[in-house]
Amino acid sequence: MSFRQNNLVGKFASLPWGLISLVIALALIGTAMLYSSTITNPEEGNLPAKHFSRFVMTLPIMLGLALVPLRLWMRVAAPAYIVTVIMLLGVEFFGTVRGGAQRWLDVGPTLVQPSEFMKVALILALARYYQLTLDGRSGGLLVHLGALALIMVPAALIIKQPDLGTTLTLVAIGGITIYFAGLRWRVILPVFGLGIVGSFFAYHYLLEPYQKKRVETLWNPGADPLGAGYQSEQAKIAIGSGGWDGKGFTQGTQSQLDYIPEQHTDFIYTVIAEEFGFLGAVGLLLLWASVIVWMLVIAARSPSLFGRYAAVSASATVAFYVLFNVGMVAGLLPVVGIPMPLISYGGTAMLTVMAAIGLVLAVDLHRTQQSTR
Repeated sequence: MSFRQNNLVGKFASLPWGLISLVIALALIGTAMLYSSTITNPEEGNLPAKHFSRFVMTLPIMLGLALVPLRLWMRVAAPAYIVTVIMLLGVEFFGTVRGGAQRWLDVGPTLVQPSEFMKVALILALARYYQLTLDGRSGGLLVHLGALALIMVPAALIIKQPDLGTTLTLVAIGGITIYFAGLRWRVILPVFGLGIVGSFFAYHYLLEPYQKKRVETLWNPGADPLGAGYQSEQAKIAIGSGGWDGKGFTQGTQSQLDYIPEQHTDFIYTVIAEEFGFLGAVGLLLLWASVIVWMLVIAARSPSLFGRYAAVSASATVAFYVLFNVGMVAGLLPVVGIPMPLISYGGTAMLTVMAAIGLVLAVDLHRTQQSTR
């Protein structure tokens, strides 16, 4: 380790500031698009300032997490997972209900949503599990079944809340991590088949009626264009009307006339597509692709199994947010309430993504301190 990394200033100087600059740029784009999406609604006029202030508060958290040595991340992995599972059980028995969903714990002056904490806790738990079980070897099926159990326990608790979006996020994080841990295709394909069968079971017995309606709308949004299919239909109109280069900042008719519900949260991508067209929509995806590829490069360079799997899982978390949000807005995936990170208004997704990126920065910063395990 160089002397430069032995002091706080040196550690900050050693961070990948190109990656951090991309994150800052995305947050600024989000602030600008929130301004455009709320300019005609005085009741929501303070959302851009709130979004930016939340980013300003979470940026030091991200940088602070980057300074945490990997050995400390390893030590807290199991306790963080266990405590969060206990909190999810607490939600099941003592949780606060809001909007028809029981997802929060009333902790003094604030409400806590344990399912958000689980996204980061699962990243750490899977990384630590594979570090201890693989040790550089190719794992057998039983090893991967153990990882699957770590995923399914919180997923089963969260789907009952009900929270389909977070459940899908956890399954995606875990599935990608298991794949990178060496699960063979001869196992993946049968499991994928079982997953399809399981999805039919989940549809009939686990999903709430409104969630079933969202899935049905995916296949036939025109069947209820003024009801369940309204958002999807209006989103497609907004995306299509943007054309090649868009209508201009704050000039989108769909967004300015408020045709799209929740356009400042889950459907803010429609505002970008309408006002900046195909070029702007693709440009945003390229920015996110640059962030995700950079994170994966950090994962590949890590000599530590824990660091490698933690960075892969964190990258999968960010990628899932982006890809599912775009697929949802484009009508390719059901509407389940997954925001575009750093762009959509909402503090929980921002905190989760900033923590995930902070973990990857820690993997990069402490690379010279990592053993091969």
